[in-house]
Order: sequence, then structure tokens, then C-alpha cells
Amino acid sequence: MMNSPQEVLRLAKQSGCSKAAYSTRRTLLMACLAGVYISMGAAFSLILGFGFPELTQGNPGLQRLLSGIAFPLGLILVVMVGAELFTGNNAVLIPGFMLKRFGLRPMLRNWTLVYLGNFIGSLFFAYAMIYLTEISAADPWHSAIIRIAEGKVQLSWLVVFLRGIGANWLVCLAVWLGLSAPSAGGKILALWFPIFCFVALGFEHSIANMFFIPLGIMEGANVTISEFVCQNLIPATIGNILGGAVFVGMMYTLINREKK
Repeated sequence: MMNSPQEVLRLAKQSGCSKAAYSTRRTLLMACLAGVYISMGAAFSLILGFGFPELTQGNPGLQRLLSGIAFPLGLILVVMVGAELFTGNNAVLIPGFMLKRFGLRPMLRNWTLVYLGNFIGSLFFAYAMIYLTEISAADPWHSAIIRIAEGKVQLSWLVVFLRGIGANWLVCLAVWLGLSAPSAGGKILALWFPIFCFVALGFEHSIANMFFIPLGIMEGANVTISEFVCQNLIPATIGNILGGAVFVGMMYTLINREKK
């Protein structure tokens, strides 16, 4: 048994209405938690994906496979225990907005607060739980996180933007699939596959990059704050918004909303 597409839209609309009405304090606290949870998945993917250099050096697909297996932990925690994730909210708030349950201002307020909270949570986890604990201080992880950070800011603006679309298209499809599954096990499986896919494909997720690139800078990567923000974070964020809000939230609202 699974929820129908129309029922999924109804659940997304209800969730979006609730999120739009949260207080500033609750939104920020839950957003900080989401930043931590996504960073947990990102750290897990770093340790697992780059922890076997003798196996992955000549097998780059294997490295992506291992990283992809681990990374979905973050979204699973966000959905199952409850937290506010900017990229997921890009889609979830669209049905309520399009169906006139709330206006543009509450939606933009939520996105702004959640983005800020995600950034705070990601930086906290990168610094306090990974850098200070020296988890990424030794090779192969030290070299890997430096390569990751430097590689992400060397991509062109257009490439990051397009990869941002792909990342959140899959993240929000994962959220939609999670809403279609009535059981906990079904939700976890539904969330896992699309996230595994986006990591294996090498797409750009703005919130994950709030962990990867600052951690790389902490470990000595040749990346400036300006490069981080302008070359990666801005185009990835814009792409994420388009991928989630338009290709998932808007599309499925247009397809499945009830006709008057």
C-alpha cells in the first residue's frame, strides 16, 4: 500500500502550511538540527567513500558508490526525527503557496530562516565535531576533503548551477516518495535511493557544501570565503531552488491538484 499522488500532494500542502506558520525560534532551531543531520551524512560519506584509497584509486565509480551509500543518512534523519531543511522546503511549501493557503512572504521567510539555520548547523558540526576532534586530520581523509573543497570552487558557475538543479530535483523526489510511503521502513527506503543517486552522479547540494567546503578550508584547502560563496554556494542554491520548487513542487501541484 502507498499513498496516491493526490494524497501525497495533500500531505505536502499540510506540511507546508504548518512550516509556514512556525515561529522564528522553532524554525531556526529545527533548521540548525537539519544542518547538523545533513553534515552527519556528509561526514559519513567522506569517511566511507574515501577510506579505501587502494580500492578506489583505479575505480572512481566505487568511491561514488561508497559515498552514495552513506550520504542518505542526513535526509533520513531530517524526515524521520523532524527538522527543517532548505532544499526539501523548496518543494514542500510550493503546493500551499500555489493553492493560496499562504502568500509569498511566509514562504520566503521560511526559506530564509531555514537556509540560515542550516548554515549554522553545518558549520557547527564541521568545526566542533569533525575538525576539532581531528577526524579529518589524517590521510586519506585530510587530502580528500581538501580536493573536494578545491574541486567544487573550480567548477564553472553554469556547471554548479545545473548540478544544483539535479541535486534538489532528486532530493525533493525523495521527499515526495517519503510522503507516499505509510510505513517507517518504506519511508527510509524511499528516501535512500534518490539521495544515493544524486551523490553518485556528483550533483551539487548547497547545504552539503556548507559542510564540505568550510571543512576543507579548515583543513588547509586553497579556497577563499569569496570563492566558496560566489563560485559554489550561490549557483548551487539557485539551482537547488529551481530543481525543487519548479520540477517537483510546482509540477506535481499542477498535475495532481483537484479541479474546481
